[in-house]
Amino acid sequence: MALLEGCKHEIELVVPVEEIDKETALVVEDIRKKAALPGFRPGKVPASLIRTKFASEVRQDVLERIIPKAFRKYADGEKLEVVGTPSVVDMHYHAGEPLKFKAQFEVAPSFELRDDYRGLTVPYREPVVTEEEVAARLQGLREQKAEYINEDPRPATGTDHVLIALRSLSPLEGGELNENEVALELGHADTMAAFTDNITGMEPGDVKEFEISYPADYGAERLAGKNVNFSCTLKTIRRKELPELNDEFAQDLGDFKSLDELRDAAKKSIYTERDMTARQEAHTALLDGLVDLYDFPIPQAYVDQQVESLIESRLRSLADQGVDPRKLNIDWSKVKESQIPRATKDVRASLLLEKVADREAIHATQEEVDGEVQRLARQEREAVASVRRRLEQDGTIGRIAGHIRTQKVLNFLFEQANKVEPPPPSEAPVADSPAESES
Repeated sequence: MALLEGCKHEIELVVPVEEIDKETALVVEDIRKKAALPGFRPGKVPASLIRTKFASEVRQDVLERIIPKAFRKYADGEKLEVVGTPSVVDMHYHAGEPLKFKAQFEVAPSFELRDDYRGLTVPYREPVVTEEEVAARLQGLREQKAEYINEDPRPATGTDHVLIALRSLSPLEGGELNENEVALELGHADTMAAFTDNITGMEPGDVKEFEISYPADYGAERLAGKNVNFSCTLKTIRRKELPELNDEFAQDLGDFKSLDELRDAAKKSIYTERDMTARQEAHTALLDGLVDLYDFPIPQAYVDQQVESLIESRLRSLADQGVDPRKLNIDWSKVKESQIPRATKDVRASLLLEKVADREAIHATQEEVDGEVQRLARQEREAVASVRRRLEQDGTIGRIAGHIRTQKVLNFLFEQANKVEPPPPSEAPVADSPAESES
Protein backbone atom coordinates (compact mmCIF):
# COMPACT_ATOMS: atom_id res chain seq x y z
CA MET A 1 0.00 0.00 0.00
CA ALA A 2 1.45 3.33 -1.09
CA LEU A 3 0.77 6.64 0.63
CA LEU A 4 -0.15 9.28 -1.94
CA GLU A 5 -0.79 12.27 0.35
CA GLY A 6 -2.39 13.01 3.70
CA CYS A 7 -4.83 10.18 4.33
CA LYS A 8 -4.96 9.03 0.70
CA HIS A 9 -3.47 5.66 -0.22
CA GLU A 10 -3.23 3.47 -3.31
CA ILE A 11 -3.15 -0.30 -3.60
CA GLU A 12 -2.88 -2.54 -6.66
CA LEU A 13 -5.13 -5.59 -6.50
CA VAL A 14 -5.34 -8.68 -8.66
CA VAL A 15 -8.42 -10.89 -8.97
CA PRO A 16 -7.70 -14.46 -10.18
CA VAL A 17 -9.35 -15.78 -13.33
CA GLU A 18 -11.19 -18.43 -11.29
CA GLU A 19 -13.02 -15.75 -9.23
CA ILE A 20 -13.87 -13.78 -12.36
CA ASP A 21 -15.29 -16.87 -14.06
CA LYS A 22 -17.35 -17.72 -10.98
CA GLU A 23 -18.77 -14.17 -10.75
CA THR A 24 -19.40 -14.08 -14.50
CA ALA A 25 -21.42 -17.30 -14.30
CA LEU A 26 -23.59 -15.79 -11.54
CA VAL A 27 -24.17 -12.60 -13.55
CA VAL A 28 -25.05 -14.55 -16.68
CA GLU A 29 -27.55 -16.63 -14.72
CA ASP A 30 -29.19 -13.52 -13.26
CA ILE A 31 -29.58 -11.98 -16.72
CA ARG A 32 -30.80 -15.28 -18.14
CA LYS A 33 -33.68 -15.42 -15.66
CA LYS A 34 -35.17 -12.16 -16.95
CA ALA A 35 -33.91 -12.01 -20.55
CA ALA A 36 -36.58 -12.12 -23.27
CA LEU A 37 -35.30 -13.19 -26.72
CA PRO A 38 -37.39 -14.30 -29.71
CA GLY A 39 -37.78 -18.07 -29.88
CA PHE A 40 -36.92 -18.69 -26.24
CA ARG A 41 -39.06 -18.94 -23.16
CA PRO A 42 -38.01 -16.77 -20.16
CA GLY A 43 -35.12 -18.42 -18.35
CA LYS A 44 -34.39 -20.83 -21.23
CA VAL A 45 -31.96 -18.70 -23.27
CA PRO A 46 -28.61 -20.52 -23.57
CA ALA A 47 -25.83 -19.05 -21.41
CA SER A 48 -23.56 -18.76 -24.46
CA LEU A 49 -26.14 -16.57 -26.21
CA ILE A 50 -26.48 -14.40 -23.08
CA ARG A 51 -22.72 -13.89 -23.07
CA THR A 52 -22.87 -12.78 -26.71
CA LYS A 53 -26.04 -10.68 -26.75
CA PHE A 54 -25.45 -9.03 -23.39
CA ALA A 55 -21.65 -8.87 -23.39
CA SER A 56 -21.49 -5.22 -22.35
CA GLU A 57 -24.02 -5.67 -19.54
CA VAL A 58 -22.28 -8.83 -18.30
CA ARG A 59 -18.91 -7.06 -18.24
CA GLN A 60 -20.30 -4.05 -16.34
CA ASP A 61 -22.17 -6.16 -13.77
CA VAL A 62 -19.12 -8.34 -13.13
CA LEU A 63 -16.93 -5.32 -12.51
CA GLU A 64 -19.52 -3.69 -10.24
CA ARG A 65 -19.65 -6.85 -8.12
CA ILE A 66 -16.07 -8.06 -8.09
CA ILE A 67 -14.15 -4.80 -7.58
CA PRO A 68 -15.93 -3.77 -4.32
CA LYS A 69 -15.73 -7.35 -3.09
CA ALA A 70 -11.97 -7.54 -3.76
CA PHE A 71 -11.35 -4.19 -2.12
CA ARG A 72 -13.45 -5.03 0.95
CA LYS A 73 -11.55 -8.29 1.37
CA TYR A 74 -8.26 -6.40 1.30
CA ALA A 75 -9.43 -3.60 3.62
CA ASP A 76 -10.89 -6.07 6.13
CA GLY A 77 -7.72 -8.13 6.08
CA GLU A 78 -5.59 -5.06 6.79
CA LYS A 79 -8.13 -3.73 9.34
CA LEU A 80 -8.35 -0.42 7.49
CA GLU A 81 -10.94 2.20 8.47
CA VAL A 82 -11.77 3.33 4.95
CA VAL A 83 -13.45 6.71 4.50
CA GLY A 84 -15.71 7.33 1.53
CA THR A 85 -15.78 5.33 -1.71
CA PRO A 86 -12.52 4.21 -3.35
CA SER A 87 -11.79 5.34 -6.89
CA VAL A 88 -10.51 2.82 -9.43
CA VAL A 89 -7.63 3.66 -11.80
CA ASP A 90 -5.42 1.72 -14.24
CA MET A 91 -7.86 -1.15 -14.66
CA HIS A 92 -6.92 -4.06 -16.93
CA TYR A 93 -9.73 -6.53 -17.66
CA HIS A 94 -9.42 -8.96 -20.58
CA ALA A 95 -11.11 -12.30 -21.18
CA GLY A 96 -9.15 -15.21 -19.80
CA GLU A 97 -6.81 -12.98 -17.79
CA PRO A 98 -6.75 -11.88 -14.13
CA LEU A 99 -8.39 -8.54 -13.36
CA LYS A 100 -5.84 -5.92 -12.30
CA PHE A 101 -6.72 -2.49 -10.93
CA LYS A 102 -5.48 0.19 -8.57
CA ALA A 103 -7.75 1.54 -5.85
CA GLN A 104 -7.19 4.98 -4.41
CA PHE A 105 -8.85 5.55 -1.05
CA GLU A 106 -8.72 7.50 2.18
CA VAL A 107 -8.49 6.15 5.69
CA ALA A 108 -9.47 7.71 9.00
CA PRO A 109 -6.56 9.66 10.48
CA SER A 110 -4.44 8.05 13.15
CA PHE A 111 -2.87 10.30 15.77
CA GLU A 112 -1.84 10.09 19.39
CA LEU A 113 -3.64 12.20 21.97
CA ARG A 114 -1.23 13.78 24.43
CA ASP A 115 -2.13 14.95 27.94
CA ASP A 116 -2.09 18.62 26.93
CA TYR A 117 -5.88 18.71 26.51
CA ARG A 118 -6.06 19.11 30.27
CA GLY A 119 -5.27 22.53 31.66
CA LEU A 120 -5.95 24.53 28.50
CA THR A 121 -6.05 28.26 29.21
CA VAL A 122 -9.47 29.76 28.60
CA PRO A 123 -10.97 33.21 29.31
CA TYR A 124 -13.90 33.00 31.70
CA ARG A 125 -15.43 35.33 34.25
CA GLU A 126 -18.11 34.09 36.61
CA PRO A 127 -21.18 36.27 36.11
CA VAL A 128 -22.09 38.88 38.72
CA VAL A 129 -25.71 40.00 38.99
CA THR A 130 -26.40 43.37 40.62
CA GLU A 131 -29.54 44.41 42.47
CA GLU A 132 -30.11 47.04 39.79
CA GLU A 133 -30.21 44.34 37.13
CA VAL A 134 -32.66 42.29 39.17
CA ALA A 135 -34.83 45.39 39.59
CA ALA A 136 -34.73 45.97 35.82
CA ARG A 137 -35.81 42.37 35.18
CA LEU A 138 -38.75 42.77 37.61
CA GLN A 139 -39.65 46.06 35.94
CA GLY A 140 -39.76 44.20 32.62
CA LEU A 141 -42.20 41.71 34.13
CA ARG A 142 -44.37 44.60 35.31
CA GLU A 143 -44.32 46.07 31.80
CA GLN A 144 -45.51 42.74 30.40
CA LYS A 145 -48.45 42.77 32.79
CA ALA A 146 -49.32 46.43 32.22
CA GLU A 147 -52.95 47.40 31.61
CA TYR A 148 -54.04 50.22 29.31
CA ILE A 149 -57.08 52.20 30.45
CA ASN A 150 -59.00 54.41 28.03
CA GLU A 151 -59.06 58.00 29.18
CA ASP A 152 -61.76 60.62 28.69
CA PRO A 153 -61.47 62.54 25.42
CA ARG A 154 -58.80 65.28 25.50
CA PRO A 155 -55.96 66.54 23.31
CA ALA A 156 -53.06 64.07 23.12
CA THR A 157 -49.79 65.12 24.72
CA GLY A 158 -46.31 64.20 23.45
CA THR A 159 -45.95 61.35 25.96
CA ASP A 160 -49.35 59.63 25.73
CA HIS A 161 -50.12 56.05 24.81
CA VAL A 162 -52.52 56.17 21.86
CA LEU A 163 -54.39 53.82 19.58
CA ILE A 164 -54.67 55.00 15.98
CA ALA A 165 -56.03 53.83 12.62
CA LEU A 166 -53.60 54.42 9.77
CA ARG A 167 -54.19 54.32 6.02
CA SER A 168 -51.65 55.15 3.34
CA LEU A 169 -52.67 57.64 0.65
CA SER A 170 -49.50 57.27 -1.45
CA PRO A 171 -49.05 54.27 -3.80
CA LEU A 172 -46.98 51.52 -2.16
CA GLU A 173 -45.45 48.29 -3.38
CA GLY A 174 -47.68 45.46 -2.23
CA GLY A 175 -50.79 47.62 -2.01
CA GLU A 176 -52.31 50.04 0.47
CA LEU A 177 -51.17 50.07 4.08
CA ASN A 178 -54.33 49.93 6.16
CA GLU A 179 -54.06 49.23 9.89
CA ASN A 180 -57.13 49.63 12.07
CA GLU A 181 -55.35 49.46 15.43
CA VAL A 182 -51.78 50.70 15.85
CA ALA A 183 -50.56 51.21 19.41
CA LEU A 184 -47.97 53.98 19.83
CA GLU A 185 -46.22 55.57 22.77
CA LEU A 186 -45.71 59.16 21.72
CA GLY A 187 -42.22 60.48 22.40
CA HIS A 188 -40.75 56.99 22.80
CA ALA A 189 -37.51 56.09 21.02
CA ASP A 190 -39.31 53.40 19.02
CA THR A 191 -41.88 55.90 17.70
CA MET A 192 -40.83 58.11 14.80
CA ALA A 193 -40.73 61.75 15.86
CA ALA A 194 -42.93 62.73 12.91
CA PHE A 195 -45.78 60.61 14.28
CA THR A 196 -45.41 62.16 17.73
CA ASP A 197 -45.39 65.70 16.26
CA ASN A 198 -48.46 65.15 14.09
CA ILE A 199 -50.58 63.24 16.62
CA THR A 200 -49.85 65.57 19.55
CA GLY A 201 -52.88 67.86 19.96
CA MET A 202 -55.34 65.55 18.22
CA GLU A 203 -58.41 64.37 20.13
CA PRO A 204 -60.17 60.98 19.86
CA GLY A 205 -62.19 60.93 16.63
CA ASP A 206 -59.98 63.48 14.87
CA VAL A 207 -58.73 62.61 11.37
CA LYS A 208 -55.54 64.17 10.05
CA GLU A 209 -53.47 63.78 6.91
CA PHE A 210 -49.71 64.15 7.04
CA GLU A 211 -46.53 63.01 5.33
CA ILE A 212 -43.88 60.75 6.88
CA SER A 213 -40.33 60.58 5.49
CA TYR A 214 -38.86 57.14 6.15
CA PRO A 215 -35.07 56.71 6.35
CA ALA A 216 -33.33 54.54 3.76
CA ASP A 217 -32.47 51.89 6.36
CA TYR A 218 -36.01 51.60 7.72
CA GLY A 219 -36.99 48.04 8.69
CA ALA A 220 -40.04 47.72 6.40
CA GLU A 221 -38.54 47.53 2.90
CA ARG A 222 -41.55 48.95 1.06
CA LEU A 223 -41.43 52.09 3.21
CA ALA A 224 -37.64 52.54 3.37
CA GLY A 225 -36.44 55.79 1.77
CA LYS A 226 -39.96 56.87 0.79
CA ASN A 227 -42.19 59.84 1.60
CA VAL A 228 -45.65 58.50 2.38
CA ASN A 229 -48.86 60.41 2.93
CA PHE A 230 -51.17 58.97 5.59
CA SER A 231 -54.69 59.45 6.83
CA CYS A 232 -54.55 59.03 10.61
CA THR A 233 -57.53 58.65 12.95
CA LEU A 234 -56.91 58.99 16.68
CA LYS A 235 -59.14 56.34 18.25
CA THR A 236 -58.30 56.50 21.97
CA ILE A 237 -55.84 57.93 24.46
CA ARG A 238 -54.81 55.36 27.02
CA ARG A 239 -53.27 55.42 30.44
CA LYS A 240 -50.68 52.78 31.22
CA GLU A 241 -51.03 51.21 34.66
CA LEU A 242 -48.34 48.92 36.02
CA PRO A 243 -49.15 46.30 38.67
CA GLU A 244 -47.75 46.92 42.13
CA LEU A 245 -44.60 44.99 42.92
CA ASN A 246 -45.65 42.84 45.87
CA ASP A 247 -46.30 39.25 46.97
CA GLU A 248 -49.61 39.14 45.10
CA PHE A 249 -47.86 40.12 41.84
CA ALA A 250 -45.30 37.33 42.38
CA GLN A 251 -48.04 34.77 43.07
CA ASP A 252 -49.90 35.78 39.89
CA LEU A 253 -46.78 35.04 37.82
CA GLY A 254 -46.54 31.39 38.85
CA ASP A 255 -45.09 29.18 41.55
CA PHE A 256 -43.81 31.99 43.75
CA LYS A 257 -45.06 32.48 47.29
CA SER A 258 -43.54 35.90 47.79
CA LEU A 259 -41.78 38.78 46.08
CA ASP A 260 -38.50 37.63 47.63
CA GLU A 261 -38.85 34.26 45.88
CA LEU A 262 -39.49 36.05 42.61
CA ARG A 263 -36.40 38.22 43.13
CA ASP A 264 -34.28 35.13 43.80
CA ALA A 265 -35.64 33.43 40.68
CA ALA A 266 -34.95 36.54 38.57
CA LYS A 267 -31.39 36.70 39.88
CA LYS A 268 -30.80 33.01 39.16
CA SER A 269 -32.29 33.41 35.67
CA ILE A 270 -29.96 36.32 34.83
CA TYR A 271 -26.98 34.41 36.23
CA THR A 272 -27.85 31.27 34.24
CA GLU A 273 -28.27 33.22 30.99
CA ARG A 274 -24.93 34.97 31.40
CA ASP A 275 -23.12 31.86 32.54
CA MET A 276 -24.44 29.97 29.53
CA THR A 277 -23.14 32.68 27.21
CA ALA A 278 -19.78 32.81 29.02
CA ARG A 279 -19.41 29.04 28.87
CA GLN A 280 -20.30 28.94 25.18
CA GLU A 281 -17.58 31.50 24.50
CA ALA A 282 -15.20 29.47 26.68
CA HIS A 283 -16.07 26.28 24.78
CA THR A 284 -15.26 28.02 21.49
CA ALA A 285 -11.92 29.18 22.91
CA LEU A 286 -11.23 25.66 24.20
CA LEU A 287 -11.81 24.16 20.77
CA ASP A 288 -9.59 26.80 19.15
CA GLY A 289 -6.85 26.07 21.65
CA LEU A 290 -7.17 22.30 21.26
CA VAL A 291 -7.11 22.44 17.46
CA ASP A 292 -4.02 24.67 17.52
CA LEU A 293 -2.13 21.98 19.46
CA TYR A 294 -2.56 19.28 16.81
CA ASP A 295 -1.71 19.06 13.15
CA PHE A 296 -2.64 15.83 11.40
CA PRO A 297 -3.98 15.02 7.92
CA ILE A 298 -7.73 14.91 7.46
CA PRO A 299 -9.59 12.88 4.81
CA GLN A 300 -10.95 15.09 2.07
CA ALA A 301 -14.20 13.12 2.30
CA TYR A 302 -14.70 14.39 5.86
CA VAL A 303 -14.09 17.98 4.77
CA ASP A 304 -16.45 17.65 1.80
CA GLN A 305 -19.20 16.30 4.06
CA GLN A 306 -18.77 19.18 6.49
CA VAL A 307 -18.81 21.74 3.67
CA GLU A 308 -22.11 20.27 2.47
CA SER A 309 -23.46 20.45 6.02
CA LEU A 310 -22.48 24.12 6.32
CA ILE A 311 -24.08 24.92 2.96
CA GLU A 312 -27.30 23.10 3.91
CA SER A 313 -27.41 25.06 7.16
CA ARG A 314 -27.07 28.30 5.21
CA LEU A 315 -29.84 27.27 2.81
CA ARG A 316 -32.16 26.46 5.73
CA SER A 317 -31.39 29.86 7.25
CA LEU A 318 -32.31 31.60 3.99
CA ALA A 319 -35.50 29.57 3.71
CA ASP A 320 -36.45 30.48 7.29
CA GLN A 321 -36.13 34.14 6.28
CA GLY A 322 -38.48 33.56 3.35
CA VAL A 323 -35.67 33.79 0.77
CA ASP A 324 -35.61 31.43 -2.21
CA PRO A 325 -31.91 30.60 -2.78
CA ARG A 326 -32.65 29.69 -6.40
CA LYS A 327 -33.50 33.31 -7.10
CA LEU A 328 -30.20 34.58 -5.72
CA ASN A 329 -27.23 35.18 -7.99
CA ILE A 330 -24.81 33.09 -5.94
CA ASP A 331 -21.72 31.30 -7.19
CA TRP A 332 -22.06 28.21 -5.03
CA SER A 333 -18.68 26.86 -6.12
CA LYS A 334 -17.05 29.94 -4.57
CA VAL A 335 -19.24 29.62 -1.48
CA LYS A 336 -18.13 26.02 -1.04
CA GLU A 337 -14.49 26.96 -1.50
CA SER A 338 -14.82 29.70 1.11
CA GLN A 339 -16.15 27.17 3.63
CA ILE A 340 -13.20 24.77 3.36
CA PRO A 341 -11.04 26.40 6.11
CA ARG A 342 -13.92 26.37 8.58
CA ALA A 343 -14.96 22.84 7.60
CA THR A 344 -11.37 21.61 8.07
CA LYS A 345 -11.22 23.16 11.52
CA ASP A 346 -14.62 21.71 12.46
CA VAL A 347 -13.57 18.21 11.39
CA ARG A 348 -10.27 18.37 13.27
CA ALA A 349 -12.07 19.59 16.40
CA SER A 350 -14.63 16.78 16.11
CA LEU A 351 -11.93 14.11 15.78
CA LEU A 352 -10.06 15.50 18.79
CA LEU A 353 -13.21 15.57 20.92
CA GLU A 354 -13.91 11.94 20.01
CA LYS A 355 -10.40 11.00 21.12
CA VAL A 356 -10.84 12.80 24.44
CA ALA A 357 -14.23 11.14 24.94
CA ASP A 358 -12.74 7.70 24.31
CA ARG A 359 -9.83 8.23 26.67
CA GLU A 360 -11.99 9.69 29.45
CA ALA A 361 -14.80 7.15 28.88
CA ILE A 362 -17.33 9.93 28.34
CA HIS A 363 -20.58 8.91 26.70
CA ALA A 364 -24.27 9.77 26.56
CA THR A 365 -26.34 7.75 28.99
CA GLN A 366 -29.68 6.24 28.06
CA GLU A 367 -31.29 8.51 30.65
CA GLU A 368 -29.84 11.61 28.98
CA VAL A 369 -31.00 10.53 25.53
CA ASP A 370 -34.45 9.69 26.90
CA GLY A 371 -34.63 13.11 28.51
CA GLU A 372 -33.91 14.83 25.18
CA VAL A 373 -36.50 12.70 23.39
CA GLN A 374 -39.08 13.61 26.03
CA ARG A 375 -38.20 17.30 25.65
CA LEU A 376 -38.71 17.09 21.88
CA ALA A 377 -42.01 15.27 22.38
CA ARG A 378 -43.27 18.03 24.68
CA GLN A 379 -42.09 20.68 22.23
CA GLU A 380 -43.81 18.99 19.27
CA ARG A 381 -46.83 17.90 21.34
CA GLU A 382 -46.52 14.29 20.24
CA ALA A 383 -46.40 10.99 22.07
CA VAL A 384 -42.91 10.08 23.29
CA ALA A 385 -43.08 6.64 21.65
CA SER A 386 -44.03 8.17 18.30
CA VAL A 387 -41.19 10.73 18.43
CA ARG A 388 -38.67 8.07 19.47
CA ARG A 389 -39.73 5.78 16.61
CA ARG A 390 -39.31 8.60 14.08
CA LEU A 391 -35.93 9.63 15.48
CA GLU A 392 -34.68 6.04 15.35
CA GLN A 393 -35.89 5.56 11.77
CA ASP A 394 -34.19 8.69 10.38
CA GLY A 395 -31.00 8.28 12.43
CA THR A 396 -31.53 11.41 14.52
CA ILE A 397 -31.36 9.45 17.78
CA GLY A 398 -27.69 8.71 17.09
CA ARG A 399 -26.98 12.37 16.39
CA ILE A 400 -28.69 13.32 19.65
CA ALA A 401 -26.43 10.94 21.56
CA GLY A 402 -23.42 12.34 19.72
CA HIS A 403 -24.39 15.91 20.57
CA ILE A 404 -24.84 15.04 24.25
CA ARG A 405 -21.44 13.34 24.28
CA THR A 406 -19.79 16.37 22.66
CA GLN A 407 -21.31 18.74 25.20
CA LYS A 408 -20.13 16.51 28.05
CA VAL A 409 -16.59 16.50 26.64
CA LEU A 410 -16.61 20.29 26.35
CA ASN A 411 -17.86 20.58 29.93
CA PHE A 412 -15.07 18.21 31.02
CA LEU A 413 -12.44 20.29 29.23
CA PHE A 414 -13.90 23.44 30.77
CA GLU A 415 -13.69 22.01 34.28
CA GLN A 416 -10.09 20.96 33.64
CA ALA A 417 -9.12 24.30 32.06
CA ASN A 418 -7.01 27.08 33.52
CA LYS A 419 -9.52 29.94 33.64
CA VAL A 420 -8.21 33.48 33.29
CA GLU A 421 -9.89 36.88 33.36
CA PRO A 422 -11.07 37.79 29.85
CA PRO A 423 -10.00 41.12 28.33
CA PRO A 424 -12.49 43.98 28.65
CA PRO A 425 -15.01 44.04 25.79
CA SER A 426 -14.26 46.55 23.08
CA GLU A 427 -16.77 49.31 22.69
CA ALA A 428 -19.06 48.81 19.74
CA PRO A 429 -21.68 51.17 18.29
CA VAL A 430 -25.19 50.50 19.54
CA ALA A 431 -27.38 49.18 16.75
CA ASP A 432 -30.72 50.80 16.02
CA SER A 433 -33.69 48.96 17.46
CA PRO A 434 -35.52 47.02 14.75
CA ALA A 435 -38.88 48.42 13.78
CA GLU A 436 -41.68 46.66 15.60
CA SER A 437 -44.24 47.65 13.01
CA GLU A 438 -44.34 49.47 9.70
CA SER A 439 -45.28 52.69 11.47
